[in-house]
Amino acid sequence: MSEEKSLSSEGDIYDSYINAGKSYVYQKLEDVPLWLNLAKEYGDPILELACGTGRVTIPLVEQGFQITGIDISESMLNTARKKSSLVEWVQSDMRYFQLDKKFSLIILPFFLFTGLLQLEDIESCLNCVKQHLAPGGVFVIDVIHPSRQFILDLLMLSQRRLVECIFPNPEDQQNIVVTTEREYDIERQILIEKLFYHIPGKTEEIFEELKFRLYFPKELEILFKYNGFTIEKKFGNYDMTAFTSESPQQILVCSVSSEV
Repeated sequence: MSEEKSLSSEGDIYDSYINAGKSYVYQKLEDVPLWLNLAKEYGDPILELACGTGRVTIPLVEQGFQITGIDISESMLNTARKKSSLVEWVQSDMRYFQLDKKFSLIILPFFLFTGLLQLEDIESCLNCVKQHLAPGGVFVIDVIHPSRQFILDLLMLSQRRLVECIFPNPEDQQNIVVTTEREYDIERQILIEKLFYHIPGKTEEIFEELKFRLYFPKELEILFKYNGFTIEKKFGNYDMTAFTSESPQQILVCSVSSEV
């Protein structure tokens, strides 16, 4: 089994993966209407952090919103640029970005906030967000809610190898099969996602490991409070219903605290 550069950050591979619609994660991802509703409420300009290949960014610009997308992967951005020239695409790290403008709405969709594992990385990202929010602007994140059912399912499936997705290789259209194993480090609250790519013609699987921190509701509220934000609204799902103990998501709409 070989370990190579991350296939999940390669733009064409990523697009083929999510467009297959067979992934456990992506077949349930119906968040674009949420971001469109928020854009209508708070206006533009809009900044999307970790925009990838434009899955959310492009539907927003197609509705007439002025939007900038930043991502650390140049491969992702190259794929995004092929799909739309209306977006301002910027290669940058969401922990250290510096743009010469402010935004009415800054968004971080699809639990990518949880990829910031170290406190200093989280604080650096939030500080950059504060510097780029226009007066009255909001920052919105979407993270998994580790509800009782979610944790039970996670522990039950841990260490069990499951088929995650089957999708065509953009180079030759032969099917790539992705299997996954999940582990949960309870002490550090880290979800470890191990991905194994079986690519026709290769004798060994390609392996990569992704890590995400799970945040419990009060923990997340405290984190934002002590980094200078006020949580204005909290939704539990993409239909913008109120958050409850059984909600699958934690969608926070945050403003900069007045005392900051």
